[in-house]
Amino acid sequence: MASFWLTTVLSALSLGTLRVSAFDNSRSDNIVFALRYWGQNSYGATHSDTANFQKTLSTYCQDDSIDAFPIAFLNVFFGPGGVPSIDLSNICSSADDPVFSGTNMPDCSFLASDIEFCQSKGKIVTISLGGATGAASFTSDDQASAFGDTIWNTFLGGSSSIRPFGGAVLDGIDLDIEGGSTEHFAAFVNRIRTLASGASKEYYVTAAPQCPFPDAYLSTVLNAVGFDAVYVQFYNNYCGLTNAANPNDWDFDLWDNWAKTQAINKNVKIYIGAPASSTAAGSGYVDASTLANIALQTRSQYSSFGGVMLWDASQAYANNRFDAAIKNAIRQSGSGSSSSNPVTVPTSSQTTPASSTTTKVTTTSHSTTASPTTTVTSGSCAGVSSWVANVAYNGGDTVIYNGHLWTAKWWSYGDVPGGAAGDWTDDGACTSFAAAVPTAHVAAKSAKIATIPTTAA
Repeated sequence: MASFWLTTVLSALSLGTLRVSAFDNSRSDNIVFALRYWGQNSYGATHSDTANFQKTLSTYCQDDSIDAFPIAFLNVFFGPGGVPSIDLSNICSSADDPVFSGTNMPDCSFLASDIEFCQSKGKIVTISLGGATGAASFTSDDQASAFGDTIWNTFLGGSSSIRPFGGAVLDGIDLDIEGGSTEHFAAFVNRIRTLASGASKEYYVTAAPQCPFPDAYLSTVLNAVGFDAVYVQFYNNYCGLTNAANPNDWDFDLWDNWAKTQAINKNVKIYIGAPASSTAAGSGYVDASTLANIALQTRSQYSSFGGVMLWDASQAYANNRFDAAIKNAIRQSGSGSSSSNPVTVPTSSQTTPASSTTTKVTTTSHSTTASPTTTVTSGSCAGVSSWVANVAYNGGDTVIYNGHLWTAKWWSYGDVPGGAAGDWTDDGACTSFAAAVPTAHVAAKSAKIATIPTTAA
């Protein structure tokens, strides 16, 4: 996941009146850097050549390959002073940049011009909440609703003395919840929807569940409130892209059926989330040609198909512009336009859950894998860093991976927790990440680039 930075100068351009016309959620050829988006310098976590480390956001907005950028991540909900915090790896973080007084929120306002530049090119830029180490829990609907006000005032159309991206106004929120509890999240999303209902620009609400259906963390939220798009992570799981030819594993049909029968917003778009390189995920990577063919076949079969999400920007650029290859392949096969109407979601403050009954497509049989039932004690993941592929671990070392706490059985290098090598013991789902080490700093901090361009060429 990604992280971002801030400057203290407020832009004179008010994006509150800017209409972004190029991004069209009803299309089916969009390319998104989201949950495994922009911000986490995934390439830097697995490589030492700094030339290909994550660049500032405007670098990736130069052409029309990418349509949306979820900034990742807002990984702490309630930090010092009750203020959230973001971690944008080598670009901006509380570890390396000034923070707002009394908080752990880094001042990344120097990114305001980057964000506005991308928006001027017709792209949307959202803030992704959670990530593998995200402190993602609420104690009540009231707390969740109040947090909606905080996010609105900090990143979206409201106002606050704490604006990590200065005067830039983001285009919505993304939920990448991989741990903790999603209880009360519906109240949070509904509050954002209510605040956005009278705005002069459109705001988007998206989510990035993992491909096993229903998602262990996000399913209750997905069934309770309207989403504009769902970026399903088809990797690091049995239902990943490498098993797309196996009808017992590949389950896009279940997500399509959910979109049409259970989702509050029946116009919700389902994206294929994919690793942008073989080093971007533990499993699930396929080459550009294979991914394009899967995407085109899926588009021809399922009207809910919205496009492709890639994790992440740094990996895609280093992998021979993987993003451009996918975009061009989808575009050349057709315009990607869809008969779906523009998304309009009710903004009622009431939570109206859909039926909790799961309906599977009857033409395809899918195997199911039970989610781990062991839950570690609250707070046991605090201070634990995420697993990183190019770090050697000794027996007894602990890491966070996919929202779970793992303990190394013996010396391990490059073996994914839960993978075939069997190097790790799954200690259960984390229930608190409040003091977790920011994802990308484990491997990338020592090699941080001294000077990174912050303006478009």
